[in-house]
Amino acid sequence: MAKIQPAINWLLDVFQRHSGLMAVLAFVSGIASYVLVDRKESIAQFIAAFMLASWVLLVADNWLRTSLERSFGWNISPIVIRFLTQLVHQESLFFALPFFLAVTSWDHGQAVFTSLLLLCALVSIIDPLYYKYLATRYALFVAFHTLALFVVMLVVLPLLLQLTTQQSLIAAIVAAMLFSLPSMVRVLPPGRWWRLPMLIGMLCLMAFTLWQLRSWVPPAGIRLTDIAISYQVDEEQRRAGANIEHLDVADLQNGLYAWTAVRAPRGLREQIHHVWLLNGKEVDRIVLDIRGGREAGYRAWSHKLVFPPYPAGNWQVQVVTESGRLVGLTRFTVTKNNQT
Repeated sequence: MAKIQPAINWLLDVFQRHSGLMAVLAFVSGIASYVLVDRKESIAQFIAAFMLASWVLLVADNWLRTSLERSFGWNISPIVIRFLTQLVHQESLFFALPFFLAVTSWDHGQAVFTSLLLLCALVSIIDPLYYKYLATRYALFVAFHTLALFVVMLVVLPLLLQLTTQQSLIAAIVAAMLFSLPSMVRVLPPGRWWRLPMLIGMLCLMAFTLWQLRSWVPPAGIRLTDIAISYQVDEEQRRAGANIEHLDVADLQNGLYAWTAVRAPRGLREQIHHVWLLNGKEVDRIVLDIRGGREAGYRAWSHKLVFPPYPAGNWQVQVVTESGRLVGLTRFTVTKNNQT
């Protein structure tokens, strides 16, 4: 251990002098994982596994420090641990960014979540903000810590385990609660009878908040590559006809097709919903099964034949996951007969 300690100290010194290096490496690895998720699945899985392992080591920092000191006599400074924590936050946030930037609908509440993620990523590489403002406010730091873990779990779980977006969301919430437990324990004063009920309440509040805001969380890894509203679909070629943006009521007699191509990680099987809305109100919901692995997206469609008695207005077809997270949408307008 004494032989490799100088090398480790040198590596830590390099990262400390070039604090943005990990952020750049993490962002590049995130882009690489996003691009390679279909073509070189094993490489993407390796990167995802590395991200998960870094969080396990971070959570086990107290045990790790004690074990290293007892076994090898190597005493790790709290300053080094604090710096390593910052590195894990940087790599997690910048690794996840490409996945969320690629799928965010910017005219939806998802824009708020992705903008917050981008802001947190910037804070993680600006030392005055990270150390003097964030790290000195422990409750805020716990929230920051939880968000970084939450987003990296949303990305790595579909890559490693081929979980659906709903399964990944539930697992990410549970993981965020468990991994943040040591940080939350430090927030509460010891020796008080209400400490345990308060801790349980904080965990329940966290889970409830994350679940209620799930529609604002982009489904990382699943992306809408194409969508069309058409009068017909070539089922043999799995290709839609010309896209329609304006039509009148008489044109609805033979129904409309909503044709979509959804890209997902190889091996992933997912249910998506085509949600038909008229003037912002849901009028129909059709469930489709998709399979991941096709670079251009898995092609599927729904055929709507029944329309409300007064169908004129502004229509949307939203593509959402089983947990209600928006993948993408398209709009079209229906006018009254003989009206332009």
